[in-house]
Amino acid sequence: MPLGVTPERESEGAPGKRPPYRRILLKMSGEALAGSTSYGIDPAVLARLAAEIREVYAVGCELALVIGGGNIFRGIAGPGHGIDRATGDYMGMLATVINALAFQDVLEKLNVPTRVLSAIGMQQVAEPYIRRRATRHLEKGRVVIFAAGTGNPFFTTDTAASLRAMEIGAEVIFKATRVDGIYTADPNQDPSATRFDELTYMDVLRRGLKVMDSTAISLCMDNDLPILVFNMLEAGSILRAVAGERIGTLVHGGRA
Repeated sequence: MPLGVTPERESEGAPGKRPPYRRILLKMSGEALAGSTSYGIDPAVLARLAAEIREVYAVGCELALVIGGGNIFRGIAGPGHGIDRATGDYMGMLATVINALAFQDVLEKLNVPTRVLSAIGMQQVAEPYIRRRATRHLEKGRVVIFAAGTGNPFFTTDTAASLRAMEIGAEVIFKATRVDGIYTADPNQDPSATRFDELTYMDVLRRGLKVMDSTAISLCMDNDLPILVFNMLEAGSILRAVAGERIGTLVHGGRA
């Protein structure tokens, strides 16, 4: 049995049940971890998402995660509090480490082998990010959680997700949000907003749609990496996306 592959995963990931994607990067919103509160981590939300990730792990996908830190601190908000933008961004990176460690703890209690790789050195709590190490962990059947963004200020965790996805050879980015796709306008503010089934990268950039920042979209466009945007709060949505169901909105290089 390969190192890091549990008996349960080996049996559930039997031939004929393999998902259409071999390697996935899942980008999750930090704000979603707060649940109905405005700050911190809701244990119930964390436990539910970890249980869904365990199901994805069980079907045999190689899975990497990038989790935002907006439930604790958003770097872009720093100047509003009298904090320099670069300092605020580093504070936001540390917030993502807190979320990554919380996810690691819950996943490993579900017998899912997990590694946290940080772009900022903190060897007491996380391994340093090294691309070859990350891919080796994935090959050994471990869920890899990328923390601390890119390690540089002025870049979002969306950009970190795009960069890491390309570095590890992911076939798709799953952008798990609190809405069920990309809309013509904010559906919470405009009841007439309609959802797109598909968009091209250029459509997203031209329309100024706020699914990911423009740097992240441009990176994906330059490397033809598709992005699937869907609602992470809908039970079973992550596994449905992994199974190849057409949910949410697909952003790609072809004609929409």
